[in-house]
Amino acid sequence: MRVLVISDIHANYTAFETVIEDAGKFDAVWCLGDVVGYGPDPNACVELLSEQPNLACVLGNHDVAALGRMPLESFNGDARRSLLWQERVLSADSIEFLETLPQEAMGGEHVTLVHGSPRDPVWEYILNTLSARLNFDAFETDFCFVGHTHVQSMFHMDLERDRVSLDIPRVGLPVELSGRAILNPGSVGQPRDRDPRAAYAIFDTEALTWAPQRVEYDIPSVQARIREAKLPEKHALRLADGW
Repeated sequence: MRVLVISDIHANYTAFETVIEDAGKFDAVWCLGDVVGYGPDPNACVELLSEQPNLACVLGNHDVAALGRMPLESFNGDARRSLLWQERVLSADSIEFLETLPQEAMGGEHVTLVHGSPRDPVWEYILNTLSARLNFDAFETDFCFVGHTHVQSMFHMDLERDRVSLDIPRVGLPVELSGRAILNPGSVGQPRDRDPRAAYAIFDTEALTWAPQRVEYDIPSVQARIREAKLPEKHALRLADGW
């Protein structure tokens, strides 16, 4: 099965739509949370996501906050402004969809799906080998797919050497997975690795391969909608440079 793995759409419909088109034919979509937050298109993103085949999706911290289940004081000022706006504009259908999402899900027999980490599915960032090592004992599957950091990355556990390594896989080059690994497809709607292109990955459940992908999209149109909605200017500017 060819699976489209996405995360951190962040209400960026143009990026999300471009990813769907660029990915080609796929059999399932696994979404690692933060469908809303930051961007100008929360309802359109929820609607497009809900239409995808064999969908598995988990909650991200922005999704939880937009549902009123997390204090907005947990976020910085610009993020709070965006979340207050998201709360106002989310439709009843969008809220209903988000309310059905779990904090953790399974992707077949090999994969655990979370937003942040298996230890703290909603909030913890896996940014380095230390935080990755602390999380390998928190899931039982071979692989765990995470989002939250907005950076494409792969942490591999070498069981023989008891060593965790960090790799940034080359875009478009499938990696054969073995042993145990924590993998991040990057962010669809707000990359933070100085590459403004929308990020995603393709996972082959039979060959056990992981292929990170990037695609350009119409950033100025999204920036214009952010400004039209009077959302924080920072959220428009950062899209152009991927920070």
